[in-house]
Parts: sequence; structure tokens; C-alpha cells
Amino acid sequence: MADTVLIRGATVVDQSGSRRADVRVGADGTIVEVGADLDPTGAEVVDASGAVVAPGLVDVHVHLRQPGKEEAETVETGARCAALGGYTAIVAMPNTTPAIDCAAVVREVLELGRTAPCDVHTSGAVTVGRGGEQLAPMAEMAALGVRLFTDDGAGVQDAGLMRRAMQYASDLGVTLAQHCEVDELAAGGHMHEGEWSSRLGIPGQPAEAEELMVARDLMLARMTGARVHFQHLSTAGSVELVRAARASGVQVTAEATTHHFTLTHAECASYSPLFKVAPPLRTDADVAAVRAGLADGSINAIATDHAPHTQEDKERPFEQAPPGMLGLETALALALTELDMPLEQLLAATSWFRPPSPASVTSMAARLHPVSPPTCACSTPPRRGWSTPPTPQVAVAIRPTPGARFGAGCATRCWPASSW
Repeated sequence: MADTVLIRGATVVDQSGSRRADVRVGADGTIVEVGADLDPTGAEVVDASGAVVAPGLVDVHVHLRQPGKEEAETVETGARCAALGGYTAIVAMPNTTPAIDCAAVVREVLELGRTAPCDVHTSGAVTVGRGGEQLAPMAEMAALGVRLFTDDGAGVQDAGLMRRAMQYASDLGVTLAQHCEVDELAAGGHMHEGEWSSRLGIPGQPAEAEELMVARDLMLARMTGARVHFQHLSTAGSVELVRAARASGVQVTAEATTHHFTLTHAECASYSPLFKVAPPLRTDADVAAVRAGLADGSINAIATDHAPHTQEDKERPFEQAPPGMLGLETALALALTELDMPLEQLLAATSWFRPPSPASVTSMAARLHPVSPPTCACSTPPRRGWSTPPTPQVAVAIRPTPGARFGAGCATRCWPASSW
């Protein structure tokens, strides 16, 4: 049996640019050599002609549901989804039961991730129980390696508390991530407030519910000098606010999800809860603005907000169903087929360290570099048609995914730091 894998004839794309090269993967899963015409002796040779080899993808926004809701997802099944989609590092959100708001729960999630088929990191809650009233013990979680703190699923409503959290985060050298949603405006809304919510008779959430919190937190970041990361931006106004703030020197990064740059609120016309997400799907103009933000770098990360639910929960009537879509297995395919971006820029938004970028948000740089510490890579065909794999090949039961709208799927092969 071959001791190594040699990927031959591919186009290697990483932070140093694009080039034709071979990639040697050691028996322990470590990338040990990248160069032209490498010696194939003793290696399993993989012909990657016409394919791209790049650093493994990094997703800074994934819901793994464990602890507490293992019937919807576990760390293991979520990591398998990630590996199938080309991801070699993911960051779990803290809205579990109990919330990831203390060292004990952080240790539990990290321990569950040790045997997963990709690197599993976790974020920590900003407030105790994500209740928005008292700061969580961020220092004890940071001591365990947590670098991203968020109450995702809800925004921190109290401006004074958010200011203190930013000051605390600055002292710890960590990043605060915000789910921007003002409760007073968003309460009771189940989709975007606009033409389609009026037609369908479904209460909506105005764009201003997101934009007001974006504006507030940009001002607080300027006041405190803290780093802030905005999750799943969905409106044209939010994108413009971030663009202007970055130009003025505020330390801000932002992400967009695949469903927010591919789908609009018109999908809700079917009353299908498959299209119920938080923040909600927006207008054509908002989708165009999110795409433009990704193209010009105002939004510098592509995330999935992978949010599984049980089939029973997701099949409830629209207003009763929980929000959320899957995304890990189809994100790369959707980005390649739907975004008009150079491949190098698209991969930078999903993978490697180019501040401010996804990996830099959590200090996780997925590098493709010779003789480095344990590294990872994924190979994928260039832009072409994609197809969703048959049910037996997916990591978990079929549940809502934006790829279902386009018939898109993702075919990648990954070499994480440890073989799987």
C-alpha cells in the first residue's frame, strides 16, 4: 500500500497565486511537498488534470447542535458534511443547549471534535446563556483557544453591554461577532418585510432591523478600537455601512451566506419553510448588493450558516417552523456557479489567511505550503455543471439547502490534517 498520495497535474491556487504543480500528501495526512514534476515512486498517484487544488475551506459559521439537540445534528455528522463539501476547519456557534458560555461546555465540544473528519473549533457566547444580560466568562473560554464570541441567533440588544464586551474582547485579543437584529423591529416577523410579505400575509422583518444594529456596533467599534465581525449580512444598507466603515479605518470584517447571495424573498411565495432563514431572504437589490460587497471586498468571507433541524420541525407551517438551511455540502458549488469573482478571490473568501479574511477572523490560517505543520487541501473541478449526489452519499438525511433550488452539489476530495 502506498505511503503517500501524489496529486499530479493540477492548478494549485493559494495565497501566493496560481500555478501548475504537484502536491504530495504524507501518510499522516500532512502536505509535505508542493512543486513541479515530483517523483511518484511509492505514492498513490491521483490524476488531477483539469482540476484545482487549494487550501481546505474554512467556515466560521456552523451550527452543530451538540450539546442538546443531537436529533438534528452532532459534531460528528456536521463535520462529515463539512468534509464532503471541501471544508477542513469549521467554527461551531454557541446556541446549543446549554449554550457554549463557559469553559466546561467549550471543553465538551472540543473533545467531541477531536475524532471528527475535519478540524472543529468553537465560538463562545458573549453573554451568559445568550440571555443578553450578563457577560459570559470570556477569559476562561479564550484560555482554551476560543477566538470568536457571539450570541448568534440573537443580537446583543443592550448597547452598554455590547460596549463593555468590546472593551473586554480588546483586552483579550479576541473578536466579537454580531447577529444584527433589533428585537423591537424584528419581533413577530418571519420573512422580509416588503412586497412579498404583503402579498402572502406573513408578518415581516424590515431591513432596518439589521441595519440599525450594524450602524450602532460600527460606532462602538470605532469608540473602543475593538474588532467586530458581522454575521450573515443580508441588506444593501448593511453592506454600504460596512464599506464606508472599512474605508474609514474601523476594524470590521463581514460574512455573507450562500442563500443570501442566491435566493430572494420571492421564494417564500410557496409558503415552504425551506426558505425560512434568519436573517430572512431579501430583495433582488439586496442580493445584488451582497454580491457586489463580496466582489469588492467589503464582505470578505463566505460562510454557510449551516443550520440543521429535524424533518418534523422543518415541516411545520411557515410561521411555526424554525429558521435555517443546510449549506456545507453545496456552498463551494454555489459560489463557483453563482458569483462573478476570480477564482483566487473566491477561494480567499472561503479559505486562506489574507487579513481580514475568514481564517484571520479566528486565527485559523488554512495554508497550502511545503513542509508545514499539519495542513489541508481540497481538490475540485473548475467551473462547470454540478449535480447533487444521491441520498446514500450525503452525510446526513436530506434537509433544506440552497443548492436544492439550483440542483447544485459539490464534488470535492479533501486531505485534512488527519486521514478520514
